Amino acid sequence: MNTIAERIYDYLKGFPPFNLLTKEQLLSVSKSVDVIYLENNKFLFEIGQPIANHFYVVRDGAIGLFRANNSLVDKCDEGDIFGLRALLRKGEYKLNAKAIEESIIYSISLENLEAYITSNADASQFLMASFASNIRAKNTEEEDFVETLQNSSEYAYLQTADYSKNPITCSINTCIKDAAYIMTETHVGSIIIVDDKKPIGIITDKDLRTKIATGKHSINDTVSCIMSSPVITYPETITIAEAQIAMLKHKITHLCITKDGTNNSELTGILSEHDIIVIRENNASALIKEIKRSRSAEQLKDIRQRSEKLLARYLEQDIPIDFISRLISAINDTITQRIIEFSIAKMDTKPPVQFAWLAIGSQGRQEQLLMTDQDNALVFEDVDEGKYNITKSYFLKLSDYINIDLETVGFKLCPAQMMANNPKWCKSVMEWSQQFNSWITTPDQDNLMLCTIFFDYEHVYGDKKLVNQLSESIFKSIDSYDIFLNYLGRNALLNPPPLSFFRQFLVEDDGEHKDQFDIKARAMMPLVDAARLLILSHKIKNINNTLERYEKLMELEPQNKDTFLFCIEAYKNLLTFRTTQGLRHNDSGRFIDLESLDKGNRLHLKRSFKAIKEVQELIKVRFKLSQLL
Repeated sequence: MNTIAERIYDYLKGFPPFNLLTKEQLLSVSKSVDVIYLENNKFLFEIGQPIANHFYVVRDGAIGLFRANNSLVDKCDEGDIFGLRALLRKGEYKLNAKAIEESIIYSISLENLEAYITSNADASQFLMASFASNIRAKNTEEEDFVETLQNSSEYAYLQTADYSKNPITCSINTCIKDAAYIMTETHVGSIIIVDDKKPIGIITDKDLRTKIATGKHSINDTVSCIMSSPVITYPETITIAEAQIAMLKHKITHLCITKDGTNNSELTGILSEHDIIVIRENNASALIKEIKRSRSAEQLKDIRQRSEKLLARYLEQDIPIDFISRLISAINDTITQRIIEFSIAKMDTKPPVQFAWLAIGSQGRQEQLLMTDQDNALVFEDVDEGKYNITKSYFLKLSDYINIDLETVGFKLCPAQMMANNPKWCKSVMEWSQQFNSWITTPDQDNLMLCTIFFDYEHVYGDKKLVNQLSESIFKSIDSYDIFLNYLGRNALLNPPPLSFFRQFLVEDDGEHKDQFDIKARAMMPLVDAARLLILSHKIKNINNTLERYEKLMELEPQNKDTFLFCIEAYKNLLTFRTTQGLRHNDSGRFIDLESLDKGNRLHLKRSFKAIKEVQELIKVRFKLSQLL
């Protein structure tokens, strides 16, 4: 072995997964490693470049991985591996890799990955673990929704793969001609040969090309002559990352899915390389790209319907509800942004002044997972009195286009007309400031109700400075009328934990939903209202999401950490439960038939009610409300 290879061997053997290889395996890898020297600030690869057939290990120095805006995603120090996920994903690089100090890099080829690393069980297991730890660590950071989407395509590697659950099969005595006919009729590229429902071999389109079309075998031979055997099998819980590594390791394009993951149990599905490509194209990141390329509201409707399938898949795979919520909200926001662009193009002229579109209510809190009613508002720049009417007329017409297209996509028009095409909710900055001040200084029941809706607003499109001005004016009004928070606190206590004296669920007494449980009004909104009130009392701006509000409150009030953690757990459970019910019944999930719930679900709901009780007790004491109730 040459001196350079010896040095590489001595270095790599100190780091996983190389220390998990046999000496012979690592020696073979070391002999074919390319050594790359990079001066400070020099790029190894850049966004948009085709992904090289290599991954990399830092020998000396440090490599920074940067987004297009030059924000640092990760710093790779000595012994760190990078470029592996890109290698498995294929396509183009999505990050820049740049030396942040003078560096030496080891470049290791895909062939070495296949031959020595993924073929070693311990090393392969390490790669899987590194996928998980790397992605999960990133999801604990504060990220804006664009960063979340970038990470979502990586998070997808940990999802259970969505394999075909109706594999096409035949017996070992089937002739090749009949097998090819079955494949043609069923429009599939593979057929599994089974014996007593257990997979024993596979034929793919490639086999027909290379073994039949070339004349090596007759179409009248049996499938046993050309099938690949034994097949590679995995359990139904296989993740996308495991599937990709398995296909690399065995140089195949299909995996058989069986009940226990071995070829001695019943075949339940098949997973192809094409399936993995489809999964990648149906994650949140891919849908966002499609939205931005869309040309009509009808196209957006199809994408939004696909996002519901994505939502269902995420729930089935137990991906955290807060992560799901952010992704679906980002999709909703991007759809709205595209619709606004369509609508501006329909207008005779460009907007006369700056404006901003606001999502309010559940979408303003980034919690609108299902296709519920739309709630929105518009704020435009202050103008001279002489230009006011024509300016407002412009934005009302624009809002009408937007609301109609949102309805086309699937977001129903709000029955209460809380939409930007209503003159009440399409105002200048000054008018909005006056409106909020009026609600705050005259806190009757109607005004408090409007505050609970409009305080949860989120900038979706347009000039964010207008929204910031609005936020400043709201806090100024609250400061000048501080008893408002007491009124808001009393309002937050109007829905106590929804259990009767006999510990039974409080249900609707009459109407369309008689005897059903209103999970939104009776369980979710008390937690939403409490979080809003407490975060406002700390004068915290721009945190609208309920879970994020409680997380911030834990930081601000460590003495109440246990209560806020309880509220986070409860709200996640309620949000998951409502979303699951809505998908199951193809509705908003708001009203639940208690008879359909098992004992476990009832207990989970009742536990959530205890969180409501705890946080409401805290509010009573904080705002001295016991005597007002």
